Amino acid sequence: MDGAAGSAPRESGRAKRIIQAVVSLAIAWALLVGVLPRLADLGQVWATVRSMTFIQVIVLLGFAVWNLFGYQLVMMASLPGLRVRHAFLAGQIAAAVTNTVPAGSVVGIGVTYAVLSSFGHGAGNIALASVLSGWWNALVIFGLPAVAALLLALRGATNTLLLTASAVGLALLAAAIAVLVLVSTRVRFARAVGRISGKVVSVLRRPLRKGPVRGWDEGLARFQKGSAAIIRRRWHLLTLATLISHLSIFWVLLACLRDLGVGPEVVSWPEALGAFAVVRLATAVPITPGGLGLVEVGLTAALVLIAGEAAEVESAVVAAVLLFRALTFLLQVMLGVVCYMAWRWEARRQKSQAAQPS
Repeated sequence: MDGAAGSAPRESGRAKRIIQAVVSLAIAWALLVGVLPRLADLGQVWATVRSMTFIQVIVLLGFAVWNLFGYQLVMMASLPGLRVRHAFLAGQIAAAVTNTVPAGSVVGIGVTYAVLSSFGHGAGNIALASVLSGWWNALVIFGLPAVAALLLALRGATNTLLLTASAVGLALLAAAIAVLVLVSTRVRFARAVGRISGKVVSVLRRPLRKGPVRGWDEGLARFQKGSAAIIRRRWHLLTLATLISHLSIFWVLLACLRDLGVGPEVVSWPEALGAFAVVRLATAVPITPGGLGLVEVGLTAALVLIAGEAAEVESAVVAAVLLFRALTFLLQVMLGVVCYMAWRWEARRQKSQAAQPS
């Protein structure tokens, strides 16, 4: 009876994950196949991509390669002692999982732990680094629409959608900063957050016939001590690294727009930054893996709205967005597979060396 009772929650959880995966992939497919082709002629889009010169291709690849190393700076800032090679392997493997698996950001944290722990980093330090890097990423995502709106205002331009996103982002930014300050400076508040979070998670676990979670209040208290020290010493490095990481992705988008004929007279760089910031904020909740479909359609719609409705402009914008996603989404997935094989090979080599007699 116990075996049957234990297998029921597992089967229910497996079925729920399968349904979530099917729904998210169906949404992505509907957006990519049903909506995107209506925004521009895909034949003309392909012709626009093929018109790129060799120099333009080299420039784009340079921006794409730099972007691959952007997130590693955030990991190294949040985890002292982390080497560049190890950060690159962990970052690319986690990015590949995040971009291909429903709720991939959660799975990506587990993958990051597995990779970094194999290189000798402690579980507490990895958990602290994951929380801080994720929190700083959220802070930049929340604040970026307001920065773009300010840049547009300095140029004498306004955008209603961007102003709305800025208001929402600033409210979320203020709440996130307040919680971060309280959790990292007040032990009592950290324990209270851990206790409340534990109760909520325990309630959510009941339908799955799983027991309550325990020790979250003490866990948050330990996190408070470690995070306070890291934040005091490295908050400026975390902020700078996170800004560089997000701007590196935007530079790839801007380079794609310029190389495919969408000049500053059509879409200025503050307008492109505004579209980028709104889509990043809108896709902060992972409805589809890596925002697949949502990012393509959202960016295209926002940029076409800014640029105008001429057929040649629409084709160039769609071509730029698809090329941007190929360089920041598809490339990371393929590279993540290569990095996973390299990590497994290195783990086997270390294991065989440890098994040899001294």
